[in-house]
Amino acid sequence: MYGKAFAPEYQGALTTLSVNSSLTDVLAAGTEQLEAAERAGKPREAARSGLAVAEAHRRLGRVEEADRAWKASYRAARQAGDAAAMAWALWSGGTLARQRGAFPLARRLLQLAAELGERGEDVVVRGYSLAGLAETGRIQGDYEAVGRLHEQLLAEARRRGEARHTVWALEGIAQMHRNTGEYDRAYALFAEAAQIAARAEDRRGHAWALRGLADVVSARDGDTERALALLSEAETTCRAMRLSSALAYNHKMRGNVLYRAGRYEQARAWYERALAGFREMSEPRGQALARLGLAKSLARLGRDRAGTAAELADLAATLERIGLQHARAMVARAHEELGIPAHAASTEATR
Repeated sequence: MYGKAFAPEYQGALTTLSVNSSLTDVLAAGTEQLEAAERAGKPREAARSGLAVAEAHRRLGRVEEADRAWKASYRAARQAGDAAAMAWALWSGGTLARQRGAFPLARRLLQLAAELGERGEDVVVRGYSLAGLAETGRIQGDYEAVGRLHEQLLAEARRRGEARHTVWALEGIAQMHRNTGEYDRAYALFAEAAQIAARAEDRRGHAWALRGLADVVSARDGDTERALALLSEAETTCRAMRLSSALAYNHKMRGNVLYRAGRYEQARAWYERALAGFREMSEPRGQALARLGLAKSLARLGRDRAGTAAELADLAATLERIGLQHARAMVARAHEELGIPAHAASTEATR
């Protein structure tokens, strides 16, 4: 049985904040407590409050502010000799690095966070850090390496009755099944995640689960209207909580759903909207995926083959640089789907 979801990253004087607190409220409260702790010369409290500030900035897409905040939180925790607080700061930094597409840095920081969490006897930050490592590998497409870790973390979360972490693990495993074409299994896992999140009042987790369900009912069932309805429900939560990244991915998925339905003009508009959101928060993975959808939509709307081939070639190079195995395969499928050979860009350039 799962209890109500909680946000362990809101610590110290901020433990009264809900997992569903608006990020602008979290930022205001965290900044107030951080400044008070600094004035009082309390580095441990400054580290804990600074963590909430870092996470609010990160989720709002303010990457430079988030980068400064997690590093300040780490310095304060180190000054206080608080290993667990140091681990939480590194977890925040590693999560930000993954969001920015810096996967090697993300792995280093998250591994350090897991080790410090164990040293500081904080089982939650250790679990979150290992989960971050698993998600990093999953995003890069290394399913074999991280599949077992996802399952292990899911089992641990279920044993502890920790709803938020259970939802995260279910969604990660579901995404891997969806990406390998196992739609029925993916749907069941996304549905379970949505159910647990709803009962635990985890609105963020629920919004991501609805996005996953929308993807499956669109790709498997061709049910465009139900998929769009699920995304609209999730978008309401994203806007209420100011979840910038989740909102941009929601818009990209809306583009995917419309593209599959052959509604290319509408898909183009949503991909452009998602791309603007990702650019605003300097999110390279999201930018590349939105650009891919946009390139395919424009091709369907009559863009010349040379322009499409050049865009796909640039995307392939970008994804190679970022290190996204699954996304690189998506570019290859786009070439096949659009009937444009992978060498077309270089061929056109020499004409």
